[in-house]
Amino acid sequence: LPFPLHQKETENRCPSLPLVPEILLLLVRYFGQQNRSSSVNLLHVRAVGRSDTLHYVWSSIGAPTVLLIYTRSERSALRVNWAKLLSASPAGAIWIEPPGSVVYATAVVFTKVFEYNGANASALSKGQEEPFYPPYDLAGFSWQSANHTVNRTALTAQFQGVDTSDPGGAFRNGTISFQVRGPSPRRPGRPPLPRLLHTANSSKVEFIMDKVAPRGNSSRFMLEVVTVEEKGGGHKRLQSVRSIDDEYTPTIFEMAQLVSGPRNDSIGPNFFQWKTTAYGSRDASRENAIRCRYSPLQTANRTLPGPSIAHAYFGEGLGRSHSVAAINISFGGEDGEVYAEKGYLSWSALLGFGTPPEDAFSPLVMAIVAVGLGTPVVLLLAGGLVVLFARRKHQSQYEPIN
Repeated sequence: LPFPLHQKETENRCPSLPLVPEILLLLVRYFGQQNRSSSVNLLHVRAVGRSDTLHYVWSSIGAPTVLLIYTRSERSALRVNWAKLLSASPAGAIWIEPPGSVVYATAVVFTKVFEYNGANASALSKGQEEPFYPPYDLAGFSWQSANHTVNRTALTAQFQGVDTSDPGGAFRNGTISFQVRGPSPRRPGRPPLPRLLHTANSSKVEFIMDKVAPRGNSSRFMLEVVTVEEKGGGHKRLQSVRSIDDEYTPTIFEMAQLVSGPRNDSIGPNFFQWKTTAYGSRDASRENAIRCRYSPLQTANRTLPGPSIAHAYFGEGLGRSHSVAAINISFGGEDGEVYAEKGYLSWSALLGFGTPPEDAFSPLVMAIVAVGLGTPVVLLLAGGLVVLFARRKHQSQYEPIN
């Protein structure tokens, strides 16, 4: 039967930055025909403002998915029909009450992990499929219970899964994980590298591959990300933002982001943002950085494989009433051997509503630049004044000649 999730109101509210009162976790055991040992995790994070609410709903039902829902009510609540959600037709199993409070909703789905032969990169650049191994379909993974990974203080949780149908034994000791972090409620922060600017209007996700055995000597990996956008909200646009400022992520000068098109209301766009780097160690550093590349955004004839909580929320007409786009993010190239050496890969992204966060020079850097550029200018002006004064004083010792 449908039932509401327990939600706690917050005393301190801010009109411009939503606050995060708590992480809400629902965990059930699902005995399916394919994944008999897989736990179904549903994680709900609410960011409550003075007159609006941001809902982030993460789940490992089917492919790992996050729903982003913006409402014009500070008391909007998530509802779940569990019997329907765990059935073969989950359409309509997740909704928000009151229904009229929903202003905008979108979803990001992590569907597949591809592995290809990096030694034959020329074939990949030409669009040929010869270098690819059979992909890992994340919808078929067995996911552990996220209950023991929830940290209510840090607002984090982890979904960890393995491919139980893997015939080659690549997941004998390996896992694929999604580490999620809720909005930063008090002030913008910068987690460890790549140090994305995490605000109250965004959540962070970290994709992790740990000890997954490569199927070739020159294997590279690629993550497929699918977005679901309401057709009335405009299509997603892929943007590349370049800057000379690499203060927060050394040697990385590019930020990539998927941004929704312009809307008629005042909520602004939604975004999915990442820096073009990954890391080959738990202790991320410049030495184990792995360059990221991304394909052009694919929008033609795209469909979203199911089931997932995106189908549960948007319904059976998802393909007709919503725009589905996909992008592939690859890790490694000439520097892709880092994973072969360490057996570890982590990549981070932000997703949220509003204008995407932008890096800016910190006050310390601005002060250093001001001193570095200002000191020569001051010395030059002072020297010019000294020379001018000395010349005037020297010329005043003589009488003018008629």
